[in-house]
Amino acid sequence: MTTKPFSRKLKAQRYGRWGEFLCRITLNLAGWRIIAQGYVSKSGSGAGEIDLIAHRASVIAFIEVKARQDIDAGLSAVSKEQQRRIIRGAERFIAANPHLAHKEMRFDVMIVRPWRWPMRLINAWQA
Repeated sequence: MTTKPFSRKLKAQRYGRWGEFLCRITLNLAGWRIIAQGYVSKSGSGAGEIDLIAHRASVIAFIEVKARQDIDAGLSAVSKEQQRRIIRGAERFIAANPHLAHKEMRFDVMIVRPWRWPMRLINAWQA
């Protein structure tokens, strides 16, 4: 019996939501406050979805969550084009929330691996 493509996609979506939940817990325990989840700017803007946006003190982090078997696979899963879309989304988020414009922006990747707490790669790329 083969697995239907739809059920594989549904399973991947559930695992992704679970991964984002674990990342939110990890960030909260580290003193970060989640200010947006699944942020998408206007359609047709060329900006990508940002999984999590969090801030602590003078830093605002735009975080891409990847569920992968190992760290290298997680980091390589964020393509240059995806990075550009996330940067455009971050710019649009800041434009819509000017009270956050004074904060230092950075782009992190959180990798969710089986049976481990998420690992955060700080400043995974620069804008």
